[in-house]
Amino acid sequence: MKILLTGSSGFIAGYLVNELLAHGHEVVGIDNFSKYGPVKRSYDSNPRYSFVEADAKDVAALKRLLSDCDVLIASAAKIGGISYFHKLAYDLIAENERITAAQFDAAIWAHAKGTLKRIVVISSSMVFESAVTFPTKEGMQFTSPPPRSTYGFQKLACEYFAQGAWEQYGLPYTICRPFNCVGIGEGRAISDELVMSGNVALAMSHVLPDIVLKVLKGQDPLHILGSGDQVRHYTYGGDLARGIRLCLESREAINEDFNLSTPVGHTVLELAELVWKRFHPGEALRFVTDEPFRYDVQRRVPDVSKARDVLAFEARTSLEAVLDEVIPWVRQQVAENRM
Repeated sequence: MKILLTGSSGFIAGYLVNELLAHGHEVVGIDNFSKYGPVKRSYDSNPRYSFVEADAKDVAALKRLLSDCDVLIASAAKIGGISYFHKLAYDLIAENERITAAQFDAAIWAHAKGTLKRIVVISSSMVFESAVTFPTKEGMQFTSPPPRSTYGFQKLACEYFAQGAWEQYGLPYTICRPFNCVGIGEGRAISDELVMSGNVALAMSHVLPDIVLKVLKGQDPLHILGSGDQVRHYTYGGDLARGIRLCLESREAINEDFNLSTPVGHTVLELAELVWKRFHPGEALRFVTDEPFRYDVQRRVPDVSKARDVLAFEARTSLEAVLDEVIPWVRQQVAENRM
């Protein structure tokens, strides 16, 4: 298939483009470099990959690019670590609504022209920000209390965009809901402001690179946001990319939503201990707790049975294997003064 991927310079997108190209698809990426600035990727010279620098809010540009595409993967969004949810509370919902509306406007047009077969929406586990039932199944976004953060609420709105476009215009959709992506490539964003965590300045991107950076820089005791008992399902970006590809290739995924996640959960403290042992083998973790951010969800536990049963998708990469990739990457970023 020929696929248009918005937000193609993003974190998960870096894994996703490789996955799509490896399975014979043609990919057109669009990004305005607003988060990281220009990004070089290993696949830039691949003959089945092309890139257009443009804004995902530009409906005319999206229509031109969609005129001969089979699938639109709607991935573009303002997104960042937990500090983003507080610093940019209005901009996140306002700008992401504009991006979402533009993507759907163009997709509805291309589907009506007979070219576009489906829109694949990259949502977020944050739609379950206020969930009280665990593990949380697909469909519980309708029965759980609404997300408290503007980011989580807007991601839920993306899913309603998909529902509305299907009901009114017959645009087929698939909703992919990644849980806590971990891997390499989540560097410092242009708009990031450094925040002190103990004696280490962080951009507060995501918990894994932040913890690795603090331990690498010798922080002892390690500063942990909140109690450390927060539960997350840290899912490797390569696994998530495979899940998204299976979604867009499967007819059974049309007009369905999927939690894409590892079934294995870890507390933040368990994650910190795994990192700590890589640098301090045989030593017990020494840590202190800091005041958490307001929207630091205490528990996010997905039910992954639907993706397994419908797509034959399972995220099998262990957190230990992810560390084998992330720790050397963070070392390199520090050496190059990128972190």
